[in-house]
Amino acid sequence: MLKLRVDYPSRAEEKEILERMTGPSVPQPARVITTEAIASARRAVAEVYVDDRLKDYVVSIVHATRRPQEHKIDIAGLIQYGASPRATIYLATAAKAHAFVRGRGYVTPEDVKAIGPDVLRHRIILTYEAEAQEVTTEEVVRRIFDAVEVP
Repeated sequence: MLKLRVDYPSRAEEKEILERMTGPSVPQPARVITTEAIASARRAVAEVYVDDRLKDYVVSIVHATRRPQEHKIDIAGLIQYGASPRATIYLATAAKAHAFVRGRGYVTPEDVKAIGPDVLRHRIILTYEAEAQEVTTEEVVRRIFDAVEVP
């Protein structure tokens, strides 16, 4: 569903990891949530409202990865394969989860934008031309979000 970018730890963080994992007592994981609480949260996320205009926005974003010229985005030579319909599903679902975590029962365009790169970065295959120009999928996704009209 998502491809998160996680950097290496800082020197201080890495030293803390070393001390925790090689000390006399290795930390043991503790339960922080029950399976029923997770199931309940999933049901609540499923109930988060997505307005039809936002559904159209999500569809337009994914469609723009396949046919950027129809959205007047100058990236056609950079994308070999656009995102699949699963990207549409996961973008909407992740936006609902993002809204839920922020305590809202409805999705805003900011939810879609906030989670969009994590959903799309591994679903767009760039051309060799893009690689030669050192254009990243993050840059392509940013251009798409900048160009697609927000409801």
